Amino acid sequence: MNSYMDVLVAVLPYIQIALSILLVAAVMLQQTGSSLGGAFGGDNFSAGFHTRRGTEKFLFQATIVLGVLFAASAFLALIIRS
Repeated sequence: MNSYMDVLVAVLPYIQIALSILLVAAVMLQQTGSSLGGAFGGDNFSAGFHTRRGTEKFLFQATIVLGVLFAASAFLALIIRS
C-alpha cells in the first residue's frame, strides 16, 4: 500500500500541472457575448442567455469537469502532505 502512495506523491504534481493547463485552455477558448462594459454594470442586450449547442456545450461541460478534477487533485495533495 505504501508503494501506491509513493507513486501518487511522485505523479500528482504532474497531474495538477496538466489539469491546470487544460483548464486554462478550456476557459480561454470559451466565447462570450458580453463586452467589457458588461463587467462594470453596463447594459448589453446582445449578450442575452442562449442555449449552448455542439462544441460550445462540450467545452462548457469539459471546463466544469476539469475544474472539479483540479479541485479534487488539490484536495488530495493537501490530504497526502499533511
